[in-house]
Amino acid sequence: MEPKDYTVSKIEGEYAILKDAQTGDELFIAMALLPLGTDIGSKLHYEMLEYTLID
Repeated sequence: MEPKDYTVSKIEGEYAILKDAQTGDELFIAMALLPLGTDIGSKLHYEMLEYTLID
């Protein structure tokens, strides 16, 4: 899978909705899989099965 960038658009309990920066597609993912400090509006980079916060 190729690297992708996302923005957290919404958090619902233990899950976050991520919006793909290029296509606008949405992804529903468990907060436990995201880095500590992730909040609404956070920008994330996904690569090699890992999410990292980006500035």
